[in-house]
Amino acid sequence: MPLLGDEGHAEMVACLQKIAKNLKKPSAILLISAHWEESIATITAGINPPLIYDYFGFPKESYEITYPCSGEPLLANQVHDLLENAGISAELDQNRGFDHGLFVPLKIMFSNADIPCVQLSLNNNLSAVEHLDMGRALYDLDYSNLLVIGSGFSFHNMKEFFAPETSESRAKNEYFEAWLLETCSSTDIKEEEREQRLIQWEKAPYARFCHPREEHLLPLHVCYGLAQTSSSEYFELQILNKKSSMYLWSTEC
Repeated sequence: MPLLGDEGHAEMVACLQKIAKNLKKPSAILLISAHWEESIATITAGINPPLIYDYFGFPKESYEITYPCSGEPLLANQVHDLLENAGISAELDQNRGFDHGLFVPLKIMFSNADIPCVQLSLNNNLSAVEHLDMGRALYDLDYSNLLVIGSGFSFHNMKEFFAPETSESRAKNEYFEAWLLETCSSTDIKEEEREQRLIQWEKAPYARFCHPREEHLLPLHVCYGLAQTSSSEYFELQILNKKSSMYLWSTEC
C-alpha cells in the first residue's frame, strides 16, 4: 500500500525518504524481515534473488512491483559464519527470494535498486533472547558502509487497523509507544536494563494489544543486539492512523 499511494502510509513514505536522504549510500544492505521465519537463522545467498509477493487480495499492480537489486554472497557468507561461530545454527539459501519486508521499504528509500542486498530470517521460536544474540553475533561484521535494517512495525495488531478507534485503543497504542521510545532512545537507561526491558517486552504497557504476535517487533531486537546502545535518532509518526516509531543507530566503519 505505501507504493500504491495509500494516504495512511504517507508519513511512513516521507520518513523513510528522509532517513535515506541523510545516509551515505550504503555499499550493501542486510535486512531482517518480519515476514520470514525459519527453524534456524537463514540467509539469502543467491546472486539475483527473485521477489516474493507474499500477500493476498491486493490490487493487480501490487503484483507487478519490481526491485531488481542483486544479492551479495560475500556478505551472506560472513553473516552465516558469524552466527555459527557464536553458537547460533544458521544456513545459506541460494534460491529464496526477497519478500515485501525488503522490497517495499527499499523501493521507497533507494529506488534505483542498485545496492546489493541480503535478507536474514527470524527464528520461528520468536525468542527475544535469541534475536538479541543474533544481533550481538553480527557485531564483528567486516563490511564497510553496511546498512542493517530491521524491517518490522512498532504496532502490529491487524484487527485494530480495521476497527473504529476509541479513546481506550488509542491510549493503549500510545502507552506502548512511549515505553518503546524510552527503552530504545533514553540515555538514562543502562544497557543491562535496556536489554532486560527488550527481553521482557511482554511486561510493557499493553504489549500484547500492540503485538498479539511478536514477529514484527523482533527485527528491532536484532538491531539493538548489534548496536548495544541507545538509538542515535528516533522518528515518531502515524501509520494507518496508529502511533508508530522508527529508530536509527549510527556507527562509523
